Amino acid sequence: MKLTVNAVHFNADESLVDFIQRKLNKLDQFYDRITDGEVFLRLEKGDKSKIQKKLVEVKLNVPGSSIFVKEKGDSFEEATDLAVAVLTRQVKKHKQKITEKSHARPPLEVEMAETEED
Repeated sequence: MKLTVNAVHFNADESLVDFIQRKLNKLDQFYDRITDGEVFLRLEKGDKSKIQKKLVEVKLNVPGSSIFVKEKGDSFEEATDLAVAVLTRQVKKHKQKITEKSHARPPLEVEMAETEED
């Protein structure tokens, strides 16, 4: 899967980008048709505290639609773990919906030949 990581208003170090890449590559085992994805890393200031929440937004493109999740955490690693957990459920649900559609074909109507007895 091709993944683009964008850090908004700061520079993400290489270890964080590698961590996110490793975590999101695990989603391929649930649904192998994920084409690409975008990750946005943001710092979100709290109301009265100086502590900044870390925000991770992930958008995965799959054939026919896209899957999006936004999670907050005390660190980017924590927020990424939360996002991957949600994405895992969404990817499994999407795959199930796609496979059910492809298997839900109308039954074939077979006409029985009538035999006439004399």
